[in-house]
Amino acid sequence: MTTMGIDPAQLSDEDVVRELRQLHATRSDTFFHGSDDALENHTVRTNELEAEYLRRHPEREIDPCRLREGARRR
Repeated sequence: MTTMGIDPAQLSDEDVVRELRQLHATRSDTFFHGSDDALENHTVRTNELEAEYLRRHPEREIDPCRLREGARRR
């Protein structure tokens, strides 16, 4: 797999989070209006950064409302 930019392992925690927020903010526009190549590149980069975030934060906080049981209570 080819990295689309700086290797996520070389980014600071803040940079990883900033990049992820930007990618998530632009996902819909890329999905609905981007070329096939743009969508593929967006997906690859998002996956790279998400994998790096999860590697660094395997015990990240999970909102109970985001679990199936929490959703059922709503």
